[in-house]
Amino acid sequence: QVQLVESGGGLVQPGGSLRLSCAASGFTFSRMTLGWFRQAPGKEREFVAASNWNGDNTYYGDSVKGRFTISRDNAKNTVYLQMNNLKPEDTAAFYCAATTNGRAVRTRLSYDYWGQGTQVTVSS
Repeated sequence: QVQLVESGGGLVQPGGSLRLSCAASGFTFSRMTLGWFRQAPGKEREFVAASNWNGDNTYYGDSVKGRFTISRDNAKNTVYLQMNNLKPEDTAAFYCAATTNGRAVRTRLSYDYWGQGTQVTVSS
């Protein structure tokens, strides 16, 4: 059974940092492209970041480029999202996702598996 379990969300002040983790099981993690998406209330789910199978290629949404970093540890079946200089507009539920499709990584329909999400709230 495939499972993706996010953790690390919470309340943080503007300018602060958080690191999200996503632990995966039930599939061959090292063969998968991993992505992070987010969804704010009333908005569509938005691409945040993605990593190819070994982390050599990473992709970012324009709104997070230079502030967020995706990384993965294939030995631990875990993908991370380091988020720095957080802004109130980053407030959203963050989801990790996995796909065997190494192309169209910015498109949520490309992903086969999804976690339940973790809430990030940026507020003073």
